[in-house]
Amino acid sequence: MERPLTKNIRPQKPPLSLADYEMTGGYQAARKALTAMGPEEITAEVKNSNLRGRGGAGFPTGMKWGFVPMGKDAPVPKYLVVNADEMEPATFKDRLLLEGDPHQLIEGIIISARAIEAETAYIFLRKTYTTASRHIRTAIAEAYEKGYLGRNIFGTGFNLELHLHESAGRYICGEETALLNALEGKRAIPRNKPPFPPVVGLWGKPTVTNNVETICNIPHIIKNGAAWHRSLSRSSDGGTKIYGASGKVRRPGAWELPLGTTIREIIEEHAGGMKDGLSFRAVLPGGASTSLLVAEHLDVKMDFNAMSRAGSRLGTGTMLVIDDKTCIVGLVLNLMRFFARESCGWCTPCREGLPWTVRLLEAIEQGRGRPEDIERLRMHTRLLGPGRTFCALAPGAMEPLQSALNYFEDDFNRHIKERRCPWRQETGKQDLGK
Repeated sequence: MERPLTKNIRPQKPPLSLADYEMTGGYQAARKALTAMGPEEITAEVKNSNLRGRGGAGFPTGMKWGFVPMGKDAPVPKYLVVNADEMEPATFKDRLLLEGDPHQLIEGIIISARAIEAETAYIFLRKTYTTASRHIRTAIAEAYEKGYLGRNIFGTGFNLELHLHESAGRYICGEETALLNALEGKRAIPRNKPPFPPVVGLWGKPTVTNNVETICNIPHIIKNGAAWHRSLSRSSDGGTKIYGASGKVRRPGAWELPLGTTIREIIEEHAGGMKDGLSFRAVLPGGASTSLLVAEHLDVKMDFNAMSRAGSRLGTGTMLVIDDKTCIVGLVLNLMRFFARESCGWCTPCREGLPWTVRLLEAIEQGRGRPEDIERLRMHTRLLGPGRTFCALAPGAMEPLQSALNYFEDDFNRHIKERRCPWRQETGKQDLGK
């Protein structure tokens, strides 16, 4: 099984230096892209590879690049921004790449910037990723010294300045236009769309924003070809995927596997199954803002289309596995508290609706709930759903709540009827939200 994204990562060891990275074939793809391919050819190869964005939305990468105005009359400058502000709860895949192989990311940035004719790029990094910051700064310095960044790269006349921006960190920065506002030094709130960033983005200029894992695929696509990248997958979308599992599994972690690997294989073979004395009950397959799936979905493939058909989303592909001793109401309450805190406050449904949802869940979890609270929660999942808010934060927050009500309504009713949390009573655990 080929693992192009993680083949150079050495657990408990520092990342490869530039010289060592070159010995593994590093920067050959960048040289090929800049000396033997035009921007349109690079974009076409990425489009043919069926690479979809790995940040959560799953938008086709080559198609996004194709929206950028090109040619001598196109606006300048153009910008490439790498979203490394990884704040989705239960998600840690980008950290693995940032800390373990920073030169792979830099090579991907060089190629991607060339494809859209951008001469300035930014890595928008979560401030608390201090180890990643240190490794990236070292790699950037090595790349400048070798002439892989700066002016006239590979003697082609192409220039690229790469900057590392350490963000103060807010979950809303996962929304690309809020990220661009933060990068400009403004309040991190979403922008109206259209216009979309590939046409009007950072400082009003064409901008492409891609996730770390997405960009790390680019050197391998250019080096090995679109057909090779498609062949790595078990689905119609190309490539491998870094899947993760946390929760009460025996071996929590992250693994690079073919896109389309099933939930069951990830949990049972790679994460080692559930811990002794515990049984599988549900899973958030793509991070905290995806809908719960249950035992009947264990053989569903973890790819974009299959997850959608199952009623959830692939998201980041890093799952939170839930056992039979964990209170679903307490779990959802914990997540809602996070989303309510991270709302930017720009639109009323999100700003007011999420805290109200938290108060309803607190009442149910603490034995103060009423039967009509169930319908009030369902009402919130509708009023804060897609198309009702300025961005996707609140609709994403509603996904675990709505699916919990669909699959586990009896748990909510039992809390209300018994006027207590039955799981906390039986296990002696405290409220997950405290």
